[in-house]
Amino acid sequence: MRSLRAARTLLASRSSLLSSRALHAAAAGRWGNAPPPPPTPCPGPSSRAGIAGAVSFSLTFATVAVAEVQAKERLPTDLLPRNVVLYQYQACPFCNKVRAFLDYHDIPYKVVEVNPLSKKEIKWSEYKKVPILTVDGEHLVDSTDIINILQHRISPDDEVTNEEETKWRKWVDEHLVHVLSPNIYRTTSEALESFDYIAKTGNFSYTERFAVKYAGAAAMYFVAKKLKKKYNITDERASLYDAANTWTEALNGRNFLGGSKPNLADLAAFGVLRPIRYLQSGKDMVEHTQIGEWYQRMEDAVGEPSRIPEGQYQE
Repeated sequence: MRSLRAARTLLASRSSLLSSRALHAAAAGRWGNAPPPPPTPCPGPSSRAGIAGAVSFSLTFATVAVAEVQAKERLPTDLLPRNVVLYQYQACPFCNKVRAFLDYHDIPYKVVEVNPLSKKEIKWSEYKKVPILTVDGEHLVDSTDIINILQHRISPDDEVTNEEETKWRKWVDEHLVHVLSPNIYRTTSEALESFDYIAKTGNFSYTERFAVKYAGAAAMYFVAKKLKKKYNITDERASLYDAANTWTEALNGRNFLGGSKPNLADLAAFGVLRPIRYLQSGKDMVEHTQIGEWYQRMEDAVGEPSRIPEGQYQE
């Protein structure tokens, strides 16, 4: 982590080498929305080598800089939590909050997919909701509490959060998540789309898959209607777009709410949005708001899941 901080310091000291226009142009290949560069006079033969070298250095430095800024927050081996098992629903936004934290910090974890109808996988627990995270046999519950506890364990000398971070983590839990279900299960076809994904990713029998997909979709379709009424949502998509726009306004031009790297609020917002990103509701959200670029930066920063494949479980 010290090397990562040092790299960020170096990046800050050299930021004058890369203007915002240059960075924007470098990103054009990724986002596909940068305007074409203005025409420039063709350099003479004597200046071409110098320009080529400068361009090569700038692009190389920009690539390294972006990689450093978006690198995972990998922990020293002695701080890694051990024997981590997450009991979850694949599409649960609160479970995805926890997974985003684990993935970002590259903490290996096993997953037990819970049948949302029978909940047989958590019969042993007095707490009948997900996520449940076990760490060396200790049972942790409630996504925000789980993250706070893990954050304190891996960074015992740091404050868990600051005022802005606290505000937006609370906003994620108390507002953003409540606009998701009315959107995910807005129509019967969208409900089936979501539960088809859940049924395929869970370790269920054929009969259980059928029940999870159709019974679960039907149940959540009606639950979503109740939630829509409870939270005074008149237009599902409009509420989702408003929430996405509220978040991007909070960024205030920053790559992340945390600045050059994600903080706990970034991870929370990313986590709860991850289950919907490639469903119809998530595609609509990205198309009609400005949240897509932040989301892509978060995908890059969080990186590949640190989940342990089932075939590699060691009991």
